[in-house]
Amino acid sequence: MKAVHFGAGNIGRGFIGEILSKNGFHIDFVDINETIIDALKERKEYDIGYAAKDDETIHIDNVNGLNNGKEPEAVVEAIKSANIVTTAIGPNVLPYIAELIAQGIQARQEADVKEAIDVIACENMIGGSDFLREKVEGFLTEDNLSYVEQYVGFPNAAVDRIVPNQQHEDPLFVSVEPFSEWVIDSTKAKAKDIRLEGVLYVDDLEPFIERKLFSVNTGHATVAYAGAFYGYKTIDEAISDERILNLLQNVLKETGALLINKWDFDATEHEAYANKIVNRFENTYISDDVTRVARTPIRKLGPNERFIRPIREAKERDLEYQNLMEVVGMIFHYDNPEDKESEHLQAMLKEQSVEQVARVVTELEDEVLLNRIVAAVANVEK
Repeated sequence: MKAVHFGAGNIGRGFIGEILSKNGFHIDFVDINETIIDALKERKEYDIGYAAKDDETIHIDNVNGLNNGKEPEAVVEAIKSANIVTTAIGPNVLPYIAELIAQGIQARQEADVKEAIDVIACENMIGGSDFLREKVEGFLTEDNLSYVEQYVGFPNAAVDRIVPNQQHEDPLFVSVEPFSEWVIDSTKAKAKDIRLEGVLYVDDLEPFIERKLFSVNTGHATVAYAGAFYGYKTIDEAISDERILNLLQNVLKETGALLINKWDFDATEHEAYANKIVNRFENTYISDDVTRVARTPIRKLGPNERFIRPIREAKERDLEYQNLMEVVGMIFHYDNPEDKESEHLQAMLKEQSVEQVARVVTELEDEVLLNRIVAAVANVEK
């Protein structure tokens, strides 16, 4: 079994690569990072370290590296004979690999490959594979599209594993938290005979995507922005502050109430899920920078992102969202000179009122919510 994985970074090697390897796949990692790709070509193996008390190491072999900038033909050839294609490169980079994937699909059709294949975007976004499919189809003919409809699936996925920024003497070694979750929408999969061990296949992915977004992503960002406000450098240091821990727990109660109301999650099971998230953030074996988790604050204040969306939907259901609002107030105070969005946000606030800036970045038209954001920003100052 062969896999082509776009993105040989820490998440690609330390999460998707681990699961594919455990399922017996040979993995061709595709990237433009020459250091990593050259090392993969030469060594054909690497190690993953679990950031935990027992310091377990997982050995990954039967891998290779392909430089899509220098050897696109080799990437196309790999896709032609692959059984699965995955990505972990970041939402903004997906359009740049679309043409190569399209060429790989065309090569499969020209070779009369009748074996179905799934292309799965394992990105921190909603509808990642749908988005990738749209970009790929822009490079395909009508005849190609008929082939795709029959033999190529683009099932959406939700992925969850904390992989902090890190530097090691070995460029291939990666440290990750022991916990991981990969959920795939089975209804859009075409390769029905491939069911990866360690992956959950579901008929409705949206509840799981929102559970992760409103719990892990919202929670992580809560600790980061509160940590920055109180002067902490790392997530584990920040969460050791009782004020931040209490804020996180209250935020998760608010998003949990929304998720249970909206998707009918079992309350006891969801409480256990939320408690596990807190324990993950408290892991002292992972030193995750506050600035990494807090980066791009304007994007995180978007209308469908981890704070404004649950706030909107909680209000619609007459549920509480005061603690979520408190974090939003802290985001408006986030000032990191090395973060372009942070600097842009602060520049906007110097020229416009909080209400004006909030209206632009959140795209809210609800005057009640806008007024509560203004109040939350003011209350943080006290």
